[in-house]
Amino acid sequence: MSSLTTLARPYAKAAFGLAQDAKRQGEAGALAHWQSMLVLASQIAGNPQVADVLDSPRVSAAQAVDLIASAGGAAFNPGFKAYLGVLGANRRLALLPEIASLFVRLKQQAERQLQVRVVSATSLSDDQAKRMQAALAKRFDCAIELDVEIDQSVLGGAVIYAADQVIDGSLRGRLGKLNNALSR
Repeated sequence: MSSLTTLARPYAKAAFGLAQDAKRQGEAGALAHWQSMLVLASQIAGNPQVADVLDSPRVSAAQAVDLIASAGGAAFNPGFKAYLGVLGANRRLALLPEIASLFVRLKQQAERQLQVRVVSATSLSDDQAKRMQAALAKRFDCAIELDVEIDQSVLGGAVIYAADQVIDGSLRGRLGKLNNALSR
């Protein structure tokens, strides 16, 4: 997966740059529009039948771009279609799902927002969620949106996935650290 991220990162940055250029030229909602176009294109490229076509050596880059552009129809503006052309010419259309994911992160950073995934053994109360959100907002200096998942294997506490950081405050994590310390 990290190799996909490495390959997709320059294309995500390029898309973000194009979206920012459109915003500077007065296009209202340009970042959100580019995000929606990337998400739609990634859904199209992620379709198993389309993915098979994109992987086929018999399909030219132009044909692959046309397939995605025609499936997206009027949802794609000319600038985005040109961007798809660059991806196609470099045989990177299959990276669209990863590019879209990275674009969302770049957009959140620019808007000082952070999507945080919290995995806990039990559901968080509203008070716990608000306190966690406030503490994370202070730590990362941005607005926090929590996605809470329940996984009883964490036993207690929580594991927090924020940006590229993992904060393991789970009982399972603590037991693992204790086990490692005792086995030395």
